[in-house]
Amino acid sequence: MLKTLLAKNRAARYLIAATMGVVGVGCFAPFGLFWLAPLVWLGFFWLLREADSPRQGLLTGLAFGMGFFLTGVSWVFVSLSVFGGMPWWLAGPAAFLFCTVMALFPMVAGYVFKRWQPAAFWRQALLFAALIAAVDWLKGWIFTGFPWLTVGYSQAAPSPLAGFAPLLGVHGLSLLVALSGALLVRWRVGVPFAALLAIAGFSLQQVAWTTPVGEPISVALVQGNVPQEMKFRPEAFFRTLDLYRELIAQNPAQLTVLPETAIPVFIDQIPIDFLDELKALAKRQNGDIIFGTLTGVGENYFNSAVSIGSSPLQVYSKNHLVPFGEFIPAGFAWFMAYANIPMSSFTRGPEVQTPLAVAGQHVAANICYEDVFGEEIIRALPAAGILANLSNTAWFGHSLAQPQHLQISQMRAAETGRPMLRATNTGMTAIIDAQGHVSATLPAFTTGVLNGDVRAYEGMTPYARFGNWLALGLIAALALLGLTGKRQGAD
Repeated sequence: MLKTLLAKNRAARYLIAATMGVVGVGCFAPFGLFWLAPLVWLGFFWLLREADSPRQGLLTGLAFGMGFFLTGVSWVFVSLSVFGGMPWWLAGPAAFLFCTVMALFPMVAGYVFKRWQPAAFWRQALLFAALIAAVDWLKGWIFTGFPWLTVGYSQAAPSPLAGFAPLLGVHGLSLLVALSGALLVRWRVGVPFAALLAIAGFSLQQVAWTTPVGEPISVALVQGNVPQEMKFRPEAFFRTLDLYRELIAQNPAQLTVLPETAIPVFIDQIPIDFLDELKALAKRQNGDIIFGTLTGVGENYFNSAVSIGSSPLQVYSKNHLVPFGEFIPAGFAWFMAYANIPMSSFTRGPEVQTPLAVAGQHVAANICYEDVFGEEIIRALPAAGILANLSNTAWFGHSLAQPQHLQISQMRAAETGRPMLRATNTGMTAIIDAQGHVSATLPAFTTGVLNGDVRAYEGMTPYARFGNWLALGLIAALALLGLTGKRQGAD
């Protein structure tokens, strides 16, 4: 009956594809329906199999992608309009265009699948899975990369498939999800395969890829909840300093972490007496404080994390900058003239930087969405025993961005076998253990401090050693197997 409907009404095909894309967002945080992911990509695979031509496969992929990204990253409009100061009549089309560009990736997968669709069902499943994972990987580096809503993130803990993260990383998980979904078209094959995959993932979770080292240290992650519209106003500056001073004083810890640009001026503009107070507060625990601020050398300035306290002052400067938010791509100065985004011309920090030696530990700092890029996070390993993310997600308001970002951090912890500390301005501030489980978190849009104890870890997971190469090799192998043999429609 459904086949007949799709044959008679092409618009129904695209509407169903877009609806599946919308439903697919439910696989990710904050909804957490990880078990739904194979069913969503089962539907996408079935629609592509039933498409009549490569053009119809292309449009099916585009419709799926539009539903998926317009729903899942709708917060781009919030950042541009509400907090970026861009008029709605420009922010709306800009956000729509951005989501359309993201939808091109599943569109390409749909076209390529239909253009070279194998005749054998199992080869179709292999090719489909390889294409879904491949376009997710491409999305992570083209145009500096935006790997948000990569399929594999839906399988962060507590999904049993999270056990594959230290081995294959997020792109390997994308491959497994898409493959299990495709095989479910024939449930007698798909159900046993999905069950076997879940059992294997659970078993892999019992493997100790890394081991704790040393004694636990006390940590305090500060969530200032400073409104974005007030953050860079001169009249709010000293209130911000007083807020952080009070929160730090009331929550002594060996390692205290403040959010990205918590102190939104250049470090040499911060009052000396305030820095001296911070240093004294850190030393009472024989510890250190890491805070986000701005640093500069000549005409170059950086989005940085600076440590102060018992250890010598150290600096980490953000390497992977956000297009439009932190640097202006060539030819887009006219576009930025309509926005009001402070400090939007940062300089990239060095690609490889030494972890911060603080509180007797080696901490690999990353800022904002740098933790979306797994192969960049592993640059600090094996030296670093703890990961720390400093973010200011106030730019995205009350949207899906915060829980999605927390889920991404969970994946980085699982891939590396390292705990992740997240200190954010408005949420979600959290402590994530070395297996990718959230140990503790603060409610979003509240002012507070998250206290806990964390141990450093040593050792290297397969993903930390080889990055995405294991997953890419598997993707290539499945693609070759899928393309080998007779194609559908061939004589």
